[in-house]
This record gives sequence, structure tokens and C-alpha cells, in this order.
Amino acid sequence: MRKDVRILLVGEPNVGKTSLIMSLVSEEFPEVVPYRAEEITIPADVTPERVPTHIVDYSGTLIMLVPLILVGNKSDLVEHSSMETILPIMNQNSEIETCVECSAKNLKNISELFYYAQKAVLHPTGPLYCPEKKDVRPLCVKALTRIFKVSDLNNDGILNDNELNFFQRTCFNTPLEPQALEDVKNVVRKNLNDGVCDNGLTLKGFLFLHTLFIQRGRHETTWTVLRRFGYDDDLELNQDYLFPPLKIPPDCTTELNHNAYLFLQSVFDKHDKDRDCALSPDELKDLFDVFPYMPWGPDVNNTVCTNDQGWITYQGYLSQWTLTTYLDVQRCLEYLGYLGYSIIAEQESQASGITVTRDKRIDLQKKQTQRNVFRCNVFGDTGSGKSGFLQAFLGRNLMRQKTIREEHRSYYAISTTYVYGQEKYLLLHEVFPDFDYLSDADVACDIVCLVYDISNPYSFEYCAKVFKQYFMDSKTPCMMIAAKSDLPEIKQMYGFSPLEFCRRHKMPPPQSFTCNTAAAPSRDIYTKLTTMAMYPVLVSTFISTCLSGFHVMIHIGQ
Repeated sequence: MRKDVRILLVGEPNVGKTSLIMSLVSEEFPEVVPYRAEEITIPADVTPERVPTHIVDYSGTLIMLVPLILVGNKSDLVEHSSMETILPIMNQNSEIETCVECSAKNLKNISELFYYAQKAVLHPTGPLYCPEKKDVRPLCVKALTRIFKVSDLNNDGILNDNELNFFQRTCFNTPLEPQALEDVKNVVRKNLNDGVCDNGLTLKGFLFLHTLFIQRGRHETTWTVLRRFGYDDDLELNQDYLFPPLKIPPDCTTELNHNAYLFLQSVFDKHDKDRDCALSPDELKDLFDVFPYMPWGPDVNNTVCTNDQGWITYQGYLSQWTLTTYLDVQRCLEYLGYLGYSIIAEQESQASGITVTRDKRIDLQKKQTQRNVFRCNVFGDTGSGKSGFLQAFLGRNLMRQKTIREEHRSYYAISTTYVYGQEKYLLLHEVFPDFDYLSDADVACDIVCLVYDISNPYSFEYCAKVFKQYFMDSKTPCMMIAAKSDLPEIKQMYGFSPLEFCRRHKMPPPQSFTCNTAAAPSRDIYTKLTTMAMYPVLVSTFISTCLSGFHVMIHIGQ
């Protein structure tokens, strides 16, 4: 909604512009009219639309003003109406919102004139309706269609009585009485064959109602709906709606809270029509139909868990939302805005669905964390098995991984693990193997995975260099992964063996791993990683205490 309205009175000299302003203010005709009135401001609490209004006596030359109100002043000087002459002019100029005859001397239609002017600014006809075609404009249809789909809570293509009442309360803060609800549907039935179905309002019926409102001069009804669902005067979603303010201090992360997960679960259930706990391509397309673009590409299917058909599962769907929130919270806010989170969940904005975690240093001091998402950056030389390690977390063995197309490859994998009975998200990120150019984002994480190929004698050296250059003096826990453990192990061409290197640097011994299995690879190692990420201080202390001998067995999170 606009913060204020500015009305310019434009016309030839002596048509009565100044008199109109003075008659409005003093509620009587001025005996002495100045050449030009000073700008006046009408406070919000005395205007019908509750918006401050500035009225300007404009004496300059006006080239273009949208919208326009055509005013016939000094109606007290004639006995007949000029409306028959004016209406054809109005119909030929779509920027003219309305026409009104008034008299500053008799105070006829003075307050009405400025009310219409205010209304023309706040609820303009132009963006909504094309008078030449006598139909709603395409952008308006697009916006109302999204609103209908967001409001169709069970996705059956109609707004039933409960959904209509929720819509009414959301937009107008009052429910419809049962008789009023029936009256609305009866109006649609009389004018449209397929406007009502199963006693609910169809999309065609919904659009017809708004066309009727506009044609009958009730633009404010449609504008109230549009603005409640986030649209601006150009029928684009408002940036303030899509991107509400959210302060994120350094060293803090962003997660979805319980209310946001409940909302996203309801969106999933709404579109999983066959109830197979996965979203087919058609179901996914239908879910994102309220977006201006398709937000998820084919790489998402290789970032989260899918079923045997390659469709994103319920768990995978929530994981992708969790990933977006963690990596790009502004994009998450935008996506939740398209889905209508603040409206359906009855929250102030999408920001209410986000939890900003406390500074990681406080977690380390208190030796506990309330976070639910932990980031593991995965390092390793080319061909070491990093990609296989990520895909194995999603339950894919080597045979299944070979079906992934290179252009659909993902450098992220996210899923859930359980640590002492608590469900947590582990986010794996494969870091590009040029360790001389690692950015702060490449290094910042909760735990580090250093992956080497046991069958390649030069593979471990890369891991050792990355550790010594970036993590040896940090408090970030590290784990060495001995990948491709199904192959014969070859001595690594480095000064120390991987086991000795880990012992010297107070790390757990290298963990054997392979994704070349008949079934889904074991997930034990991912539970260990999540546990170490959750309790870095305790794990470090435990390892320091235990590593008095050469061999040590580490059982973390099992």
C-alpha cells in the first residue's frame, strides 16, 4: 500500500482549481480566491483510505498524468449535465479513471471528487482492466491465478467453503456468512457454466468475480486481494514481500524452523497426488507453477535422495529446502514468498520461518549446539573418489552413479543422519581440487573430509598438503577417508603413512570407504562425521587422550 497520495489539480486559468481546494478545506465557498493555493496535506485519519493525501494547485503545463480524473467544475452555472458529452471522451482515453461534476460554490461533490482521486491512485483501473477488450489484463489474470492456486489448499482445482472463508479472512479480516457465500456462488452460476464445481469456486469463477468487481467500479476489492498476496502497483511481487529484512551476524547459519517445515510438508502433501511420497516431474512442475520460473534444475536430483525412478522423495524435498536455506537464505525467502508462506501459515513474513543460529564460537565455549544442519567440506585430488563419496550418502552405489550425466552433476549432497536419537542434516560439499586458491567459503565448515584413493600412490599427498596449509592450526575437526577400499591398497608416496600422519596430527585413523557395493553403501561414516561436527571439542579431547599408542579404535555415534 502507498504511504501517501499526491493529487495535482490541472486545468486552464479560472476553471476553479483553487476554489475547489479552498472549499474542501473550509467547507464554504471563498469570497476572495488567491491566484494559487498553497499545497495542503489531509491527514490519514480523515481520509476514506486512511492514507495521507497531498493536494497541489498545479499551474504549470502538464504533458502526461496517469491516472486522470476528469472534473466538470462550476456545475452551479448550468442547468444541464455535461456527462453525455464527456463519457465518449472518457471511453476513448483509458487513462481517465472517472468523471465527476462539482461546484465549489455549492460544495457539490467536493469531498467525493478528492475521494475518487485518492481511489484512482490507490486502486487504479489501468493495470487491472482493458476497457477496449472489456476484459481483465493478462498480468492481472496471472496474479489472480497464482492467488487462486495458493489459496486452493488441497489442490483440487476449486475453492471450497472452508478455503473461501480462509481467503476472505486473510484479505478482509472477516468471514463470509453462509448466505453471503451462497449468494456469491449463485452469481457465478448464473453467468458462467463452469464457474462453480462440486459447490466450490473454480479458477474461471474466481476470475469472473474479479472481472465483475472491476466492471462495477469496485477496484479496491481486487486491489486489496492483490496487495495482501504481495503485489505492487505494476502487478509484480513486491521486493519487500519477497525479501523481508533478516539480520544474520557473522559466524551464524540459517535454518528452517518448525513452522516452516510444517508449511513445506503441507505443500508437498498438496501436490503428491498419488501419495507415493515422491514428486513426479508433473507433480513437481505443478508445485512450482506459482513461481515465475522453475527454481530446481536436474542437478537437484543428484543433490538429494530420490526413489528408483529418480523422483525426489519427501525426505529429499525437505533436504533441498534445508540446503537452500543454509546456502542462500535470501533465495529461500523468495521461494517461500512465491508459495504464500506468510499468508497460509498466518505469519508476518517469510522471515518468521527462519532460525538464525548463534555464533559458532559460543557453541564451542558451551560445548553444545542447538543447530540442526552441519556442513562438511570434502577435499581430495582429482579421481580420489569425492563424487562417489557424496553420492553414496544419498544411497547410490557405483553402478547407479555411472548413470548420472556430467551436466547434471552436483557438488552438494544433503540428507539426514541420527546422532544419539536426534535427526540432523549433514551437508556435504565437494571442493574443487585446486588447493592453492581456496576461498574462505571453501574452508569455512563444521568438519573436513580428506579423501584419498588407496590404489593411487600419489593421492594421499594432496590431502596432507591441504590439511597442513589450511586446517592444521584450526579448531575444525578433520577426518581422513581411505576411498576405494574394495581395491588393493598401495603404499602412499609420502613421508608418513596415512595412519601415522593421523596419529601425529591427533586425527582419527583413516576410515575405509567404498561405494562399489551391491546394495546401498554403508551410512556409518556419515553418522561419525555428523557426531564430530556436533561435538568438535569433546571429540578432540577424546582423540588426544586415546592416541597414546599407535593403534586406536574410534567408535563415534554408533
